[in-house]
Amino acid sequence: MTNINRADTFMLGGRTVKRMGYGAMQLAGPGVFGPPKDRDAAVKVLREAVESAVDHIDTSDFYGPHVVNQLIREALHPYPDDLVIVTKIGARRGEDASWLPAYSPEALTQAVHDNLRNLGLDVLDVVNLRIMFDPYGPAEGSIEAPLTVLADLQRQGLVRHIGLSNVTPTQIAEGRRICEIVCVQNMYNIAHRADDALIDDLARNGIAYVPFFPLGGFSPLQSSTLSDVARRLDATPMQVALAWLLRRAPNILLIPGTSSVAHLRENLASAEIDLPGDVLQELDGLGWSS
Repeated sequence: MTNINRADTFMLGGRTVKRMGYGAMQLAGPGVFGPPKDRDAAVKVLREAVESAVDHIDTSDFYGPHVVNQLIREALHPYPDDLVIVTKIGARRGEDASWLPAYSPEALTQAVHDNLRNLGLDVLDVVNLRIMFDPYGPAEGSIEAPLTVLADLQRQGLVRHIGLSNVTPTQIAEGRRICEIVCVQNMYNIAHRADDALIDDLARNGIAYVPFFPLGGFSPLQSSTLSDVARRLDATPMQVALAWLLRRAPNILLIPGTSSVAHLRENLASAEIDLPGDVLQELDGLGWSS
Protein backbone atom coordinates (compact mmCIF):
# COMPACT_ATOMS: atom_id res chain seq x y z
CA MET A 1 0.00 0.00 0.00
CA THR A 2 1.22 3.48 -0.85
CA ASN A 3 0.67 6.21 1.70
CA ILE A 4 0.92 9.77 0.45
CA ASN A 5 1.78 13.04 2.12
CA ARG A 6 -1.28 14.59 3.69
CA ALA A 7 -2.87 17.48 1.81
CA ASP A 8 -5.30 19.73 3.63
CA THR A 9 -8.05 20.01 0.99
CA PHE A 10 -9.73 18.19 -1.89
CA MET A 11 -12.45 19.00 -4.40
CA LEU A 12 -16.05 18.08 -3.62
CA GLY A 13 -18.65 19.00 -6.17
CA GLY A 14 -16.64 21.86 -7.64
CA ARG A 15 -15.81 23.27 -4.20
CA THR A 16 -12.56 22.95 -2.29
CA VAL A 17 -13.18 21.59 1.21
CA LYS A 18 -10.98 20.70 4.13
CA ARG A 19 -10.42 16.99 4.36
CA MET A 20 -11.59 16.83 7.97
CA GLY A 21 -15.35 17.35 8.02
CA TYR A 22 -18.17 16.40 10.34
CA GLY A 23 -20.85 13.69 10.16
CA ALA A 24 -24.11 14.63 11.84
CA MET A 25 -25.68 11.16 12.18
CA GLN A 26 -24.98 10.83 15.90
CA LEU A 27 -27.00 13.95 16.71
CA ALA A 28 -30.21 11.92 16.52
CA GLY A 29 -31.43 9.69 19.33
CA PRO A 30 -30.33 6.08 19.98
CA GLY A 31 -30.17 4.03 16.80
CA VAL A 32 -30.20 7.28 14.79
CA PHE A 33 -33.92 7.46 15.60
CA GLY A 34 -35.89 10.16 17.35
CA PRO A 35 -34.66 13.36 18.97
CA PRO A 36 -31.33 13.79 20.79
CA LYS A 37 -31.15 13.44 24.55
CA ASP A 38 -29.91 17.03 24.76
CA ARG A 39 -31.00 19.29 21.92
CA ASP A 40 -28.96 22.27 23.16
CA ALA A 41 -25.81 20.15 23.26
CA ALA A 42 -26.43 19.00 19.68
CA VAL A 43 -26.77 22.60 18.53
CA LYS A 44 -23.53 23.49 20.33
CA VAL A 45 -21.63 20.70 18.55
CA LEU A 46 -22.75 21.95 15.14
CA ARG A 47 -21.82 25.54 15.94
CA GLU A 48 -18.47 24.46 17.36
CA ALA A 49 -17.73 22.54 14.16
CA VAL A 50 -18.33 25.57 11.94
CA GLU A 51 -16.48 27.89 14.35
CA SER A 52 -13.55 25.44 14.08
CA ALA A 53 -13.53 25.98 10.28
CA VAL A 54 -15.26 22.74 9.31
CA ASP A 55 -16.69 23.39 5.82
CA HIS A 56 -18.16 19.95 4.99
CA ILE A 57 -21.10 18.49 6.94
CA ASP A 58 -22.64 15.14 6.07
CA THR A 59 -26.28 14.47 6.92
CA SER A 60 -29.54 12.91 5.73
CA ASP A 61 -33.21 13.53 6.24
CA PHE A 62 -33.62 9.87 7.26
CA TYR A 63 -31.50 10.55 10.34
CA GLY A 64 -34.17 10.88 12.96
CA PRO A 65 -35.98 11.01 10.52
CA HIS A 66 -35.98 14.78 9.86
CA VAL A 67 -34.50 15.52 13.29
CA VAL A 68 -30.87 16.05 12.29
CA ASN A 69 -31.56 18.31 9.31
CA GLN A 70 -33.84 20.42 11.46
CA LEU A 71 -31.06 20.70 14.05
CA ILE A 72 -28.59 21.78 11.36
CA ARG A 73 -30.98 24.48 10.20
CA GLU A 74 -31.61 25.68 13.76
CA ALA A 75 -27.90 25.80 14.58
CA LEU A 76 -26.38 27.15 11.37
CA HIS A 77 -28.92 28.84 9.09
CA PRO A 78 -28.19 31.15 7.34
CA TYR A 79 -25.23 29.04 6.35
CA PRO A 80 -21.65 30.27 5.83
CA ASP A 81 -20.84 30.75 2.15
CA ASP A 82 -18.07 28.16 2.26
CA LEU A 83 -20.11 25.39 3.95
CA VAL A 84 -20.87 22.33 1.80
CA ILE A 85 -23.78 20.26 3.14
CA VAL A 86 -23.95 16.74 1.71
CA THR A 87 -27.09 14.68 2.18
CA LYS A 88 -28.29 11.29 1.01
CA ILE A 89 -31.52 9.72 -0.24
CA GLY A 90 -32.64 6.21 -1.17
CA ALA A 91 -33.71 4.95 2.26
CA ARG A 92 -36.45 5.57 4.78
CA ARG A 93 -37.07 4.61 8.39
CA GLY A 94 -39.75 2.17 9.48
CA GLU A 95 -41.81 2.81 12.57
CA ASP A 96 -39.61 0.24 14.34
CA ALA A 97 -36.50 2.29 13.37
CA SER A 98 -35.59 -0.19 10.59
CA TRP A 99 -33.75 0.99 7.48
CA LEU A 100 -35.80 0.39 4.32
CA PRO A 101 -35.21 1.08 0.59
CA ALA A 102 -37.00 4.10 -0.88
CA TYR A 103 -36.26 4.00 -4.62
CA SER A 104 -39.48 4.90 -6.40
CA PRO A 105 -39.48 8.16 -8.37
CA GLU A 106 -42.04 9.52 -5.91
CA ALA A 107 -39.97 8.56 -2.87
CA LEU A 108 -36.74 9.99 -4.28
CA THR A 109 -38.42 13.22 -5.33
CA GLN A 110 -40.09 13.57 -1.94
CA ALA A 111 -36.75 12.94 -0.21
CA VAL A 112 -35.07 15.78 -2.12
CA HIS A 113 -37.92 18.15 -1.23
CA ASP A 114 -37.84 17.02 2.42
CA ASN A 115 -34.10 17.73 2.59
CA LEU A 116 -34.58 21.15 1.00
CA ARG A 117 -37.35 22.08 3.42
CA ASN A 118 -35.75 20.80 6.61
CA LEU A 119 -32.34 22.28 5.78
CA GLY A 120 -33.87 25.57 4.60
CA LEU A 121 -32.19 25.45 1.19
CA ASP A 122 -33.27 26.21 -2.37
CA VAL A 123 -30.77 23.74 -3.86
CA LEU A 124 -28.80 20.87 -2.32
CA ASP A 125 -25.00 21.01 -2.74
CA VAL A 126 -24.40 17.26 -3.04
CA VAL A 127 -26.88 14.39 -2.83
CA ASN A 128 -25.64 10.82 -2.41
CA LEU A 129 -27.86 8.04 -3.68
CA ARG A 130 -27.73 5.37 -0.95
CA ILE A 131 -28.02 1.93 -2.54
CA MET A 132 -30.03 -0.46 -0.37
CA PHE A 133 -29.89 -3.81 -2.17
CA ASP A 134 -28.17 -4.89 1.06
CA PRO A 135 -28.34 -2.29 3.87
CA TYR A 136 -25.20 -3.74 5.47
CA GLY A 137 -22.84 -3.58 2.52
CA PRO A 138 -22.53 -3.19 -1.25
CA ALA A 139 -24.41 -5.71 -3.38
CA GLU A 140 -24.54 -5.91 -7.16
CA GLY A 141 -27.54 -4.75 -9.17
CA SER A 142 -28.35 -2.00 -11.62
CA ILE A 143 -28.70 1.51 -10.17
CA GLU A 144 -29.87 3.04 -13.45
CA ALA A 145 -33.52 3.59 -12.50
CA PRO A 146 -33.06 5.51 -9.21
CA LEU A 147 -29.98 7.37 -10.41
CA THR A 148 -31.83 8.55 -13.53
CA VAL A 149 -34.50 10.04 -11.26
CA LEU A 150 -31.84 11.87 -9.22
CA ALA A 151 -30.12 13.10 -12.38
CA ASP A 152 -33.46 14.51 -13.54
CA LEU A 153 -33.85 16.36 -10.24
CA GLN A 154 -30.36 17.74 -10.85
CA ARG A 155 -31.44 18.99 -14.28
CA GLN A 156 -34.40 20.69 -12.61
CA GLY A 157 -31.95 22.71 -10.50
CA LEU A 158 -32.77 21.12 -7.13
CA VAL A 159 -29.41 19.32 -6.83
CA ARG A 160 -25.98 20.64 -7.81
CA HIS A 161 -23.92 17.47 -7.62
CA ILE A 162 -24.47 13.72 -7.23
CA GLY A 163 -22.61 11.04 -5.31
CA LEU A 164 -23.14 7.35 -4.57
CA SER A 165 -23.14 5.40 -1.30
CA ASN A 166 -22.87 1.70 -0.44
CA VAL A 167 -21.84 0.81 -3.99
CA THR A 168 -19.59 -1.54 -5.92
CA PRO A 169 -17.06 -0.55 -8.60
CA THR A 170 -19.46 -1.90 -11.26
CA GLN A 171 -22.24 0.36 -9.99
CA ILE A 172 -19.92 3.36 -9.94
CA ALA A 173 -18.98 2.71 -13.57
CA GLU A 174 -22.68 2.43 -14.45
CA GLY A 175 -23.41 5.63 -12.55
CA ARG A 176 -20.69 7.58 -14.33
CA ARG A 177 -22.33 6.72 -17.67
CA ILE A 178 -25.54 8.38 -16.44
CA CYS A 179 -24.20 11.53 -14.76
CA GLU A 180 -21.09 12.99 -13.19
CA ILE A 181 -20.30 11.33 -9.86
CA VAL A 182 -18.37 13.64 -7.51
CA CYS A 183 -18.02 11.37 -4.47
CA VAL A 184 -18.42 7.82 -3.22
CA GLN A 185 -19.38 7.02 0.37
CA ASN A 186 -18.68 3.46 1.52
CA MET A 187 -17.59 1.80 4.74
CA TYR A 188 -13.81 1.96 5.13
CA ASN A 189 -11.39 2.34 8.02
CA ILE A 190 -7.98 1.21 9.19
CA ALA A 191 -9.27 -2.32 9.84
CA HIS A 192 -11.81 -2.77 7.03
CA ARG A 193 -10.21 -2.07 3.64
CA ALA A 194 -12.24 -3.83 1.00
CA ASP A 195 -12.21 -0.61 -1.06
CA ASP A 196 -8.43 -0.21 -1.28
CA ALA A 197 -8.24 -0.56 -5.06
CA LEU A 198 -11.40 1.49 -5.55
CA ILE A 199 -10.03 4.40 -3.51
CA ASP A 200 -6.91 4.55 -5.65
CA ASP A 201 -8.96 4.39 -8.87
CA LEU A 202 -11.23 7.21 -7.71
CA ALA A 203 -8.18 9.30 -6.73
CA ARG A 204 -6.84 8.97 -10.26
CA ASN A 205 -10.17 10.29 -11.53
CA GLY A 206 -10.39 13.18 -9.08
CA ILE A 207 -13.43 11.72 -7.27
CA ALA A 208 -13.71 12.14 -3.50
CA TYR A 209 -14.02 9.07 -1.29
CA VAL A 210 -15.86 9.62 1.98
CA PRO A 211 -15.58 6.65 4.36
CA PHE A 212 -18.47 6.12 6.69
CA PHE A 213 -17.75 4.42 10.00
CA PRO A 214 -14.13 5.70 9.86
CA LEU A 215 -13.80 4.71 13.53
CA GLY A 216 -15.65 1.40 13.24
CA GLY A 217 -19.21 2.64 13.61
CA PHE A 218 -21.42 0.98 16.20
CA SER A 219 -18.52 -1.35 17.12
CA PRO A 220 -15.54 1.00 17.69
CA LEU A 221 -12.13 -0.08 16.46
CA GLN A 222 -10.05 -1.99 18.97
CA SER A 223 -6.43 -2.95 18.39
CA SER A 224 -3.43 -3.35 20.65
CA THR A 225 -1.22 -2.03 17.84
CA LEU A 226 -3.41 1.05 17.49
CA SER A 227 -3.28 1.61 21.24
CA ASP A 228 0.51 1.15 21.36
CA VAL A 229 1.05 3.64 18.53
CA ALA A 230 -1.31 6.11 20.19
CA ARG A 231 0.64 5.98 23.45
CA ARG A 232 3.91 6.62 21.64
CA LEU A 233 2.43 9.61 19.80
CA ASP A 234 0.61 10.99 22.86
CA ALA A 235 -2.70 10.65 21.03
CA THR A 236 -5.83 8.53 21.33
CA PRO A 237 -6.31 5.38 19.25
CA MET A 238 -9.20 7.01 17.41
CA GLN A 239 -7.06 10.05 16.56
CA VAL A 240 -4.42 7.75 15.10
CA ALA A 241 -7.06 5.90 13.06
CA LEU A 242 -8.27 9.20 11.58
CA ALA A 243 -4.73 10.42 10.93
CA TRP A 244 -4.00 7.17 9.06
CA LEU A 245 -7.02 7.73 6.82
CA LEU A 246 -5.80 11.22 5.94
CA ARG A 247 -2.48 9.72 4.89
CA ARG A 248 -4.04 6.80 3.02
CA ALA A 249 -5.07 8.73 -0.12
CA PRO A 250 -5.42 12.39 -1.12
CA ASN A 251 -9.10 12.03 -2.08
CA ILE A 252 -10.30 10.76 1.30
CA LEU A 253 -12.62 13.20 3.07
CA LEU A 254 -13.39 12.37 6.69
CA ILE A 255 -16.74 12.85 8.40
CA PRO A 256 -16.32 11.44 11.93
CA GLY A 257 -19.45 11.98 13.95
CA THR A 258 -20.02 12.85 17.59
CA SER A 259 -22.55 14.50 19.84
CA SER A 260 -19.84 15.85 22.18
CA VAL A 261 -17.92 19.12 21.79
CA ALA A 262 -14.89 17.59 23.52
CA HIS A 263 -14.89 14.60 21.18
CA LEU A 264 -15.35 16.90 18.18
CA ARG A 265 -12.24 18.85 19.17
CA GLU A 266 -10.34 15.59 19.62
CA ASN A 267 -11.36 14.42 16.16
CA LEU A 268 -10.39 17.70 14.50
CA ALA A 269 -6.98 17.59 16.19
CA SER A 270 -6.28 14.34 14.34
CA ALA A 271 -5.46 16.37 11.24
CA GLU A 272 -2.36 17.71 12.99
CA ILE A 273 -0.90 14.32 13.93
CA ASP A 274 2.24 13.33 12.03
CA LEU A 275 2.68 9.62 11.34
CA PRO A 276 6.34 8.68 10.71
CA GLY A 277 7.10 6.11 8.04
CA ASP A 278 7.73 3.26 10.47
CA VAL A 279 4.43 3.96 12.22
CA LEU A 280 2.57 3.97 8.91
CA GLN A 281 4.07 0.62 8.04
CA GLU A 282 2.98 -0.76 11.41
CA LEU A 283 -0.56 0.53 10.98
CA ASP A 284 -0.81 -0.72 7.41
CA GLY A 285 -0.53 -4.24 8.80
CA LEU A 286 -3.82 -3.94 10.68
CA GLY A 287 -6.23 -4.13 7.78
CA TRP A 288 -8.07 -6.82 5.92
CA SER A 289 -9.40 -6.29 2.43
CA SER A 290 -12.19 -8.79 1.93
